[in-house]
Amino acid sequence: MSSPSAPSDTVDPNLAAERRHLADARAALARMRARIDSLDSTAAGDWVSQQFLESAFVQRRKALADDPSVPLFFGRLDYRADGGDYAGESFHVGRRHVNDDEGEPMVVDWRAPVSLPFYRASAAEPMGVALRRRFGFVHGQLTGFEDETLRPEEESAYSAILEAEIERPRVGPMRDIVATIQPEQDVIVRAELSRSVCVQGAPGTGKTAVGLHRAAYLLYAHRDQLTRQGVLVVGPNASFLRYIGDVLPALGEIDARQTTLEGLVLRTLTSLHPKATLRRSDPAAVATLKGDERMATVLTNALWSGLAAPTEGLVVPRGASRWRVSAWQAEEIVASLRARGVRYGAARAMLPQRLAHALLVKMEEAGDSPDDRVQDAVARSRPVKKYADALWPAVDPARLVLRLLSDAAFLAAAAEGVLSPPEQQSLLWPKPGRAPGSAPWSLADAVLVDEAADLVTREPSLGHVVVDEAQDNSPMMLRAVGRRASTGSMTVLGDLAQATTPWGVRSWADALALLGKPAAVVDQLTRGFRVPGEVIEFAARLLPLIAPDLEPPVSVRRTRGELAVTRVPSPLVELVETALPDVLSRTGSVGLVVPDSLVPSTAAALAGIPFALVGSSSDPETVAVEFDSRLDLVPASLAKGLEFDHVVLLEPADIVAGEPDEMTGLRRLYVCLTRAVTSLTVLHEKPLPAALGG
Repeated sequence: MSSPSAPSDTVDPNLAAERRHLADARAALARMRARIDSLDSTAAGDWVSQQFLESAFVQRRKALADDPSVPLFFGRLDYRADGGDYAGESFHVGRRHVNDDEGEPMVVDWRAPVSLPFYRASAAEPMGVALRRRFGFVHGQLTGFEDETLRPEEESAYSAILEAEIERPRVGPMRDIVATIQPEQDVIVRAELSRSVCVQGAPGTGKTAVGLHRAAYLLYAHRDQLTRQGVLVVGPNASFLRYIGDVLPALGEIDARQTTLEGLVLRTLTSLHPKATLRRSDPAAVATLKGDERMATVLTNALWSGLAAPTEGLVVPRGASRWRVSAWQAEEIVASLRARGVRYGAARAMLPQRLAHALLVKMEEAGDSPDDRVQDAVARSRPVKKYADALWPAVDPARLVLRLLSDAAFLAAAAEGVLSPPEQQSLLWPKPGRAPGSAPWSLADAVLVDEAADLVTREPSLGHVVVDEAQDNSPMMLRAVGRRASTGSMTVLGDLAQATTPWGVRSWADALALLGKPAAVVDQLTRGFRVPGEVIEFAARLLPLIAPDLEPPVSVRRTRGELAVTRVPSPLVELVETALPDVLSRTGSVGLVVPDSLVPSTAAALAGIPFALVGSSSDPETVAVEFDSRLDLVPASLAKGLEFDHVVLLEPADIVAGEPDEMTGLRRLYVCLTRAVTSLTVLHEKPLPAALGG
């Protein structure tokens, strides 16, 4: 093993050579960008081609952007003389490919097949590699390296540079983990596009980063297909999206769309009625019922109840003749379309053609010879269109749901045998909505509209969907996400121990079935690289209560971290006078996690101390100050998925009490306790939950 650092006055010749290679690679990357800048889009043959080329140039410039604070490469592989296709060659591994003026690689993309051994090779299975080198960097400057010869007698599970990179303090949004991906994580990252995977990941195991890196890998390995079909990342809230927003661009990927579940279904609602918005929140019991999978049956019944039985036949005058389809024939046509199992809107579009075909059969029986043009003309004729509309009326999905939640009789008919009368009553809005644009929609209502819209017109499938914190989604929410990948694949991320909604699913088998991916394999990550041992062991005291079937997480870091749990007469006074000055004197980011009810009083107590409030903006596209500050004030309800070098947590009992039930509250507390990378300070006046020793 080479030293991870070298004295400044006696620079190791190997280190000096690597620094020269880094400088040369940065210069080569600059020349690659310059070549793109020199290209002329006006050479295209027409305006459309010119616009297409210009867009491609812009995308390419973004992909070749260089951040001098980020290492251009983080590893090197030297292949043995008998190393197969790469025998005797050496490759530097980084976030994107860089080649010299002759086209030879100076840095290879971490996703390329040649880079695979950087993550997977071991002394037992060296994969043709003679030497693996890891680099240490500070502010983008190379400071040292470590070498592994991958010989059994020299095998070591410990890497100072790898641990330093994992534990490196940070202020700002989430960064990629591409330099520290572990073998079990890499297996998930490089899973085939056709395979849907579910990652049950304990806190600190990197499940979110693994999911994002899988998206980046798939976009690299299946560029043409996924550029056409699309990749979507669904996160739990807007603050979370801002937190992870820089990861994919840092990996050279700018084609994946990121949104929340709310953004997903609201997009459907506003596409139908642009002025519609979410105006209220449902009580937990009502939201849970609206999220129940039985609501899909209720919506299906409501939609198809609009079909009308014909009471008279269809008569179409054509020339001197009048052609007729009897009522019983029309009823058979409607029944046959209904039995085909296609979407409501698709079958409705077929009905005029089927009626026209029945008329053409009668014309042929009478000796005429009508062709397809005649059938199309008959299908578009006013009598046929009017008759078809009466039998199979057009349906606005939002108006259908509005009526269902406002009209007790209509709901009762659709929910008969599905929901009990008390359940039906609880679904009805206290004040009936008048129009979709002004209706008092909730998130759960918008999910129902999304379901209804798919019953009318099939939602197009994307190539791949990543859904994080999946355990917090209701069955109807999971259906909404799943239909976005009906013919594509998914990466499902979550932790059942961190389920903090009353309506969330409680098993991955159920969740995967609702997502339409019942065959997906569940991979469990329990080795924690981010949360220190002392902290995770303290939080894990809750697991026998909140998730007794899960394996407890294990921290693999050599450092135990710091944990201080202190009962004080006034947590806010202790916070301002002692705890915050202490943690702010250290290096790294600081998260102040408090019960939602204490956010105003805590913000007032911080007067004079610079901080950013997480969740202060609901727009995921907004470049907010949160995560760019040394100190973030984090409402407990928004802590999920975030991490900070140092966490100060106030009043655990109030975090538990702030949820609809104790189990949900304990899971919320488990989330909040596991946000720390280096130290956790707990200040409380009220007794701790019994499982924590209170």
